[in-house]
Amino acid sequence: MKEAVVEKLDDIHEAKTLIEINDLLGLKSPEELKDLQTCLEELVNSYVIFKTKKDKYLLLKNCPNLKIGRYSANKKGFGFVILDKEEDLYINDKDCNGAIHDDIVLAEIVRQGLKREGRIIRVLKRESKNLIGEVVNNGAGLSVILDDDKIKINLVIDEESLKPCVVGSKVVIELVKELGKNKFLGKVKKVIGHKDDPGIDILSIAYKYNIETEFSSEVEEELKKIPTEVNESDLKGRTDLTNELIFTIDGDHTKDIDDAISLKMVDDLYELGVHIADVSNYVKENTALGDAAYERATSNYLADTVIPMLPHQISNGICSLNEGVIRLTMSCVMKIDKLGKIVSYDIFPSYIKSAKKMTYTKVNDILMRDKYDEEYAPFVATLKKMNELAHILRKEKIGRGYIDFELDEAEVVVDDKGVPIDIVKVVREDGEKLIEDFMIAANETVATHISNMDLPFIYRVHGEPNSEKIDDFVNMVKLLGYHLKTRIVDMSPKTMQKILLELKDKPEFELLSTLLLRSMKKAVYQKENIGHFGLASKNYTHFTSPIRRFPDLTVHRLLKKYLIEKDFSMSTINYLESNLVTIAEHSSEKEVNAQNAERDVMDMKMAEYMENHIGEEFDGIISGVTNFGFFVELPNLIEGLVHVSSLKGDYFNYVSDLLALVGKSTKKTYRLGDKVHVKCVSSSKATAMIDFELVEGRD
Repeated sequence: MKEAVVEKLDDIHEAKTLIEINDLLGLKSPEELKDLQTCLEELVNSYVIFKTKKDKYLLLKNCPNLKIGRYSANKKGFGFVILDKEEDLYINDKDCNGAIHDDIVLAEIVRQGLKREGRIIRVLKRESKNLIGEVVNNGAGLSVILDDDKIKINLVIDEESLKPCVVGSKVVIELVKELGKNKFLGKVKKVIGHKDDPGIDILSIAYKYNIETEFSSEVEEELKKIPTEVNESDLKGRTDLTNELIFTIDGDHTKDIDDAISLKMVDDLYELGVHIADVSNYVKENTALGDAAYERATSNYLADTVIPMLPHQISNGICSLNEGVIRLTMSCVMKIDKLGKIVSYDIFPSYIKSAKKMTYTKVNDILMRDKYDEEYAPFVATLKKMNELAHILRKEKIGRGYIDFELDEAEVVVDDKGVPIDIVKVVREDGEKLIEDFMIAANETVATHISNMDLPFIYRVHGEPNSEKIDDFVNMVKLLGYHLKTRIVDMSPKTMQKILLELKDKPEFELLSTLLLRSMKKAVYQKENIGHFGLASKNYTHFTSPIRRFPDLTVHRLLKKYLIEKDFSMSTINYLESNLVTIAEHSSEKEVNAQNAERDVMDMKMAEYMENHIGEEFDGIISGVTNFGFFVELPNLIEGLVHVSSLKGDYFNYVSDLLALVGKSTKKTYRLGDKVHVKCVSSSKATAMIDFELVEGRD
């Protein structure tokens, strides 16, 4: 019925009542009218149809000035309505209409132009489920101050729920009901712990993003039935690869190992094997364990804390491809020629026994410095041959347009109490790149195979960048004094590749590379295959990490359904057509939550680290300029703000056309990309803010 309603309202630009729509559809019975009402409410809840205050209905797309999006508040009072596939709407603090941070809202565009402005008409859905705060004594008793200063509400806490709390407790607050404009009754849903206890700072951020940290009693009960060793019966129907030279390469502290590799030469072809833990053998659909994996959708790596998608008994135990033990796998074995083209392949269930748990540190010593311990000696020749193939694969990817932004990442080094003792750049050498290249090859092969079968599947896709955003980036490059020779006549990966190549030798390359990446769309999961722009790949999926990503586990289940069970029934196809859409959207949402949590933890730990370096001086580069100051990035990627009020000797105005702050009298200019010398004057773990000041005579 939904399709019929949408089709009937498609050309109608005035709101209709329930009865009018009923008549348009020619419905006769009371039962049909009731079904129509239910249908309309579902379309309203999914934001396809807009329901007026007079209970009339109109397709939202026929209301060009009405937009539905997520409200992102600023601590200064104003905010933005974040819209999908179009420019965000600026909302003045007087036009918020009671909306709070993260609400789903209906907004009206009130002004077009360079900065579109709007006003919020109605809050459609309160999305702030988990509010995190700290218990304090306000003089009259215990109360809660929220961590997120963007959420500006008058919060009244249920006194009974405060009984397990003490001053300093970090708590999860649930909003129970609205008491009035911007006034809410809340209750303590969970006591996370005391703010001074190790790890509570990270757990607080995890709860903020609805990341579950504990498994249910139902999951724990199911775990009792999971074996600690592979059962003999599970080996039936699988290819025995235990006599093949197969090993793993991971970080020094990795315990959840889900990919292993092998390589041998067959005539003039490289036979690359990528063997992935068969998590689907143990994590079944319609079980508490399977449901928990779906809900979490991803593992979260927050500084020194890992919040896994699956319990350790599975992620570090029976599914982890540990050295010297038999493990169940799904293998993708590819024959590759000297040009990096995959000439044939096979995808099949298998079981392996990893010969060695290698680390990137040791492997990089072999590949980059020709140094190795005696225990690695039997693997040196194979590793070097693998590196030869990896370079061939990378050259092939670059040839078709693969975009390597070469962005630096920071890593927090903590002590045994979780206190940061250093912030360092992550070094990526040939070992890390080798695994990346091999995993990409396997992911592409699996995606191509199912795409050719034209069956429902879950793809990892990356759309073409918005041309306006690329134009903005090019204009910014011009403002920095550089002229790009690359003609942007199309939005192809090759074009992006050429832009990066042109900027490669510029001192601001890392900054420009980051800004170009930000101008592009984010990769997501979806059922429709539109290709992966960044990889210049027509078919791509995530197959290689089922221990830590639910889409990969879903891909394994689909491979078994199609390739082993040969289930192509219409009932299965119809079920997957709708179910995979939900899985893709949920997984993409959870991935964003994980990324946001990781960013917040990194910002917090950087600020905590800099609390012990107040008064020290550093060289840095201006990484962002605003009307209230400019941000400076240090060589270890720590970023702090030089507030405009701290600039001495002149009054500085923000000149957007120059991406700079310019002195009114002296014309002294601070521009994006400038090198500066700064002193850390303050830093706060609580607010995750770092403040710098310029050192006189050194800027």
